[in-house]
Parts: sequence; structure tokens; C-alpha cells
Amino acid sequence: MASITSYAKSRSGVNALGKVQIVTVGVGGGAMSQAQLDGIIKGLTAGASLQTEAAKTDAFTVLGIANTFTAASSTSAVIMIAGTGTPSVVTGDYFASATLAITNTFATQ
Repeated sequence: MASITSYAKSRSGVNALGKVQIVTVGVGGGAMSQAQLDGIIKGLTAGASLQTEAAKTDAFTVLGIANTFTAASSTSAVIMIAGTGTPSVVTGDYFASATLAITNTFATQ
């Protein structure tokens, strides 16, 4: 009997989660509290812009947070998100003073 990997085909960027992205978030260079990280996560999952109520940013599913984050000590956190859009990099869109940088994107075909 052939193993399952005998039939596997590699296809760049294909996954069942939509576009998966790695983002780094911070709050202006200072140490982040757990409450600030929780607020950023709520902003990412809600997709609501804090800058203007008329604007609607894309919403995402948070898949994971790197275990390098320590509340009240780390100045940033690395988060893996999935969705069909592109995260906003406008400061404060997801949480007051929060900055977001897209580190890597794994797009679907």
C-alpha cells in the first residue's frame, strides 16, 4: 500500500484558511499590557476602524500568538491571522496607538 505522501502534490500558497498572514503589533514602542493585546485582537476580529466609524477594516480570525510575548515586558507581539482581506497598517485602526506591520503572507490561489 502506498503512503499518502506518494500522491501529495505541492501547490504554492494553497490552504483551507484563506490568506494567512503573520503580523507584528505594538503600541508605540512601549511595553504592551495583556489588556492592550486583547484589545488589538478584538479589533482584528471585529474589523472596526477606531479612526473613523464610517470606515470598515477587514476582519480576521486569529490563529495564534507567538509564545515570545510577555505582558508588561514585550514591546510587540507576533500574531498569525487568516482572512480574505489585507490588514490595515494605519496606526490606531484596531486599538488606540496600536501599530501593525505585515511580516509575511501565505496567499491562496
